[in-house]
Amino acid sequence: MPKVFHWNGYRFHFFANEGDPREPVHIHVRKGRDNAKFWLWPEVVVAERRGFPAHMLSQLSHVIEARREEIESAWNDLFP
Repeated sequence: MPKVFHWNGYRFHFFANEGDPREPVHIHVRKGRDNAKFWLWPEVVVAERRGFPAHMLSQLSHVIEARREEIESAWNDLFP
């Protein structure tokens, strides 16, 4: 699980085996037992979630949007 960054105790990461064929750019977020997956394009949206309340998903979406370039760069480094 390559980590991209931490924010307020939340781990933003990818899975090294993102499938074949590979899915479009996305990021996974985990804190404790809660986890979620967000698509980055055409806009940041929740793809899956377990445990996070709606207000936290909204806040996480804003964090992802603000750091989209960093996430995409890490994705492209991991999956050339």
